[in-house]
Amino acid sequence: MKVSVLYAGLNTPHAGWVAIDELAELLSFYFDAEVLSPKVLPNSWLQRQIRPHQVNYEPLNTTGSDVLIVVARGPGDLGMVNAIADCRKKFGKIYGFVTDSYFQAGFVKETALFDAITVTAHEDMAFPQTRYHIPVHQLYQGADCLTWVPRSTHHRDIDVMGFGRTPPSYQACFSQRFHQSSSPYLYLHSPLGNLSGASVHLERGMLFKLLQRTRISLAFHLYVEPQGGRPRAMMVTSRWLESLLSGCIVAGRRPVSRMADEMLCWPGATLELSEHAQTAAEELEALLLRNDSLAAQRRTNIAEMLARHDWRYRIQTFCRLMNLPVPAKLHADLVRLQNLGASFASQ
Repeated sequence: MKVSVLYAGLNTPHAGWVAIDELAELLSFYFDAEVLSPKVLPNSWLQRQIRPHQVNYEPLNTTGSDVLIVVARGPGDLGMVNAIADCRKKFGKIYGFVTDSYFQAGFVKETALFDAITVTAHEDMAFPQTRYHIPVHQLYQGADCLTWVPRSTHHRDIDVMGFGRTPPSYQACFSQRFHQSSSPYLYLHSPLGNLSGASVHLERGMLFKLLQRTRISLAFHLYVEPQGGRPRAMMVTSRWLESLLSGCIVAGRRPVSRMADEMLCWPGATLELSEHAQTAAEELEALLLRNDSLAAQRRTNIAEMLARHDWRYRIQTFCRLMNLPVPAKLHADLVRLQNLGASFASQ
């Protein structure tokens, strides 16, 4: 079976989407797939007036394959199939994995060309299923645990780390409290590295090395002090998974959702901070005084990530949902994950 994988990350890399790009890269590896990534073309003045939200792509040269898998950062990325002329004639089946599937307004008419897609939340299934009359399955986000799991134990010199979006009142309070010379605590926060460009994949290793040297990693759901007018959801994003995989204690404001209940289901997976930033800072300091007693929780977080949330489990499930054969070389890595997880759990 010949497989092609289409994703945006090669031509438009962004730090916020590297985890999703890693799924595409793993799919490409396990299926020995053709890799396709379209370049976005600038819209003319007339195009911006007529179709202000339409994205145009430079044509991709491919003869097609039995299966095309589109790894979409958001619903709009399903439109990348427009970069392939006569895509429905060139591919026997077209499947999609959609990450920010809660963003209903982002779905494009090309969604109807797909044989089936997956969305990350159960409540996101009905809209594309009803609107585009295609099969829709639920499949949670994951992480490349086998690549980024800590290889050795490091001293955790970074007391608190906030990467990505931190609610403004918390950011201001923590900076004021922890950046003072009188504070013994180190608070490291974004911006870290480049937001876009070719270097973001290289800097992925830097992020994980920082996390593996961090005691507490911050994570807040998207409704905490929201900014901008875009729809949002109570979803578990990459920062939770990457922080847990790195052995951090994850503190913040956990999503209130079925997704969070099912994905972050082990005791101590997250610790809730106060709605008031000043009180939250005091809670962080109290946690830091307990650092030595949290070693077992760190190992548990790593073990649970290895047992539950590696992308390889998602690929296995994706194959089952789409009636695709599981690649032979995936099986050995699934066994490696289980063994590695068991080793952390038994420490």
